[in-house]
Amino acid sequence: MSEIKDKSVQLFLDELAGKQATPGGGSAAAVMGAQAAALTSMVCNLTIGKPKYAEVEAKMQALLAESEALRATLIDMIKADVEVFDKLMACYGLPKSSDDEKALRTLQIQAVLKEATLVPLECAKACAKAIELSRVAAEHGNLGVISDAGVAVMAAYAGLKSAALNVQINAASLKDRAFAEERLAELDMLLQAGEQAAEQIYRIVRDKL
Repeated sequence: MSEIKDKSVQLFLDELAGKQATPGGGSAAAVMGAQAAALTSMVCNLTIGKPKYAEVEAKMQALLAESEALRATLIDMIKADVEVFDKLMACYGLPKSSDDEKALRTLQIQAVLKEATLVPLECAKACAKAIELSRVAAEHGNLGVISDAGVAVMAAYAGLKSAALNVQINAASLKDRAFAEERLAELDMLLQAGEQAAEQIYRIVRDKL
């Protein structure tokens, strides 16, 4: 079976719309972040080598390397989300006829719920990084494609907010409340900083149109 990243956009959307639970919102969030990174890369590629932007050549080369590395990370997260969700569903399907089976099932569910909380949290962090990278593109990129830096930051912010929902829904089911609250506090910081940054960057782009 081919990986999601190797499928056409149409096939991915068909699967997203289908009756199976995966791919779902977590994978979609990773795609949003990957799109943001790709758009930042595009702004870089259309700025690098232009005499008018010679002063920011090195900055944009460095940004391109970062955005491409981030895009690869986010693409891998599409698969990671599917895998952890399928793993969780398998745990819910474990036998529960006896007390021992019930106890084992609960332990395994809780262990995988922690993984299912961490995977979208990492996606949220990556999307937050995509927001910051789009700032450099917005501030120094080719004005002819500056609107694409704006689309990048909005895609990254959507990815961040979307990934956050998956962190929150899984954290709510955790019995280890200390673990859950630590992750949620970390997420809240990402969300607050991301919202402020996204609005700032969007205004930077709008002012250059």
